[in-house]
Amino acid sequence: MATSATLVLGPATADTQRPAPARQSTTAHGLASVTDLFAQRLLLADKVAAAKYGTDTPVDDPAREAQILADVRSRAAGLGLDPDVVAAVFRDQIEANKLVQRGLHARWDANPGERPTGRPDLAKEVRPALDRITTGLLAALAETDRERAVPSCGPRLAVAAGRSAYTHRLDALHLQGLGRALPSVCAGSR
Repeated sequence: MATSATLVLGPATADTQRPAPARQSTTAHGLASVTDLFAQRLLLADKVAAAKYGTDTPVDDPAREAQILADVRSRAAGLGLDPDVVAAVFRDQIEANKLVQRGLHARWDANPGERPTGRPDLAKEVRPALDRITTGLLAALAETDRERAVPSCGPRLAVAAGRSAYTHRLDALHLQGLGRALPSVCAGSR
């Protein structure tokens, strides 16, 4: 899946001041509802990276990651979804976000002029936005459960990811993150 997303030419840069793209509905038809939320989550990784950059806060936060996975497993069951499948999707989201955070930290280390000028508040600003995306993503996974189970899921997911990458103007780093976010969407769906 990662190579499909890289076919899209994304003119955006990873700076945290970029203008917001035109908002897509989280209830868009098909797999685009999932990939749009992935893109939105990846763009929030910029704020997470900015909040952590230059501090003792590591990119990896195993306790927070375990908390998120336990929460989505619990909520998945209530939506009639396989908790293991949902946890795999969210594990990929977490890894994709960490990929973007590490990439931004390396970019900022190499290019001090690109470093963020502000430090977003993780607890008050960033996590509530991530929580809203999590709720939307769980709903989108429930809505697309059948679509994710058919053999054509992979190619349709690649098309949806390309559209989301274009719509959200993802740069190369965020495209790489989007590719990392995709593997478990179709795999293991029922």
